[in-house]
Amino acid sequence: MELKPAGIAIASMSNKVAVVQQIFDTSIAVKAASSTVLSAPIAQAAALLVSALRTGGKILSCGNGGSAADAQHFSSEMLNRFERDRPGFAAIALTTDASTLTSIANDYDFTLVFAKQIAALGRAGDVLLAFTTSGASPNILQAIEAARASRIAVVLITGKDGGKAAQALGAGDIEIRVPDARTARIQEVHLTIIHCLCELIDREFLGEPM
Repeated sequence: MELKPAGIAIASMSNKVAVVQQIFDTSIAVKAASSTVLSAPIAQAAALLVSALRTGGKILSCGNGGSAADAQHFSSEMLNRFERDRPGFAAIALTTDASTLTSIANDYDFTLVFAKQIAALGRAGDVLLAFTTSGASPNILQAIEAARASRIAVVLITGKDGGKAAQALGAGDIEIRVPDARTARIQEVHLTIIHCLCELIDREFLGEPM
């Protein structure tokens, strides 16, 4: 792709404004469609997460790229707070330890960076919260397999057609699939899903907000 020299306008200001407005409009449309089809599975996933936390389990989250940021975002809301003060909830983002990630990738394979952590840290009664916009990430597939081996339920947050990750889910697992094919729009809804889960979890433990 040839880049334009500095100082040459790519588009007029009115065109740029129209592009921004179109992005907002399409994002709103995808969120509206998602609200219709995802409210029930989000509520089911929140109930599963609450059950794990009530019985001494923890939530292990993972993803790649922007989805890694989503995994860390969710974990931070659990460990610290969401919108109200409360004790922290047990949650671990499997994306944050550079030494562990690089040693597994170097000594074994990048596809195992989450699976080996799940095998070491996961226990029956925990929940794996996995983010993938495509459902095709090999390390997410391995993470699901590792969760199954440790009797850990999976909440899979996807988009597009759910990919191989959706096909790998078992009984008792939950998929929350954004009904769109564009990565940016899927990720925008993933953030809203995170906040929905956090709100529902807080309401279970803290009651309705005043």
